[in-house]
Amino acid sequence: MRKANFLKSCAFAIGLLAVGVLPAPAWAHGGASVETDVCRIQIGSHLVHFTAYQPQLTGTTEYCNVIPELGNTTLVFDYEGKALRNMTVEFEITKEPEGTRVFYQPPSTHPTGTFNTTVNFTEPSKYLAHITLVNEGQKVDEHIGFTVGAAQGGPSISTYLVIGVVLLAAGYIFYLSNASFKNAVDGLTRKKA
Repeated sequence: MRKANFLKSCAFAIGLLAVGVLPAPAWAHGGASVETDVCRIQIGSHLVHFTAYQPQLTGTTEYCNVIPELGNTTLVFDYEGKALRNMTVEFEITKEPEGTRVFYQPPSTHPTGTFNTTVNFTEPSKYLAHITLVNEGQKVDEHIGFTVGAAQGGPSISTYLVIGVVLLAAGYIFYLSNASFKNAVDGLTRKKA
């Protein structure tokens, strides 16, 4: 009976561990509503949504203003609405604060409403994505700032979360498998109650 309870408890702890280690849905926008989404860029009366992916590192996880790793990053600009599909749009990525150009897409139209490209970021830094709308001889430029290589500075929050879950599961397994430790913990919890 005791062995069966121990095995059930170990299975429960392993389940907790698995939940902590499995990839969770990416909250690139922090659960923000459309009105407060920092990944939206207003160009005149038009909106463009910016998303970055690092498929070789994190699969389909979406990023916006913080891209954790260096390397190939797919940048996607989605037009919100159909008006921009017929207009000429120019894209540029610059490394800040020096303003060094790392990517440039000459003015062109994008009838699908989406423009994407892959940029190989080799230095951790702040960057700006410039989107310039060229319409009837007028240029309107807007930009969105983002950081690349943020993970180079240390472990991410999700890493700390996984470590915490692992320690919690290990402590629970130790609690269940060591009778003297279990009795001591149970004695402390009975005194407080």
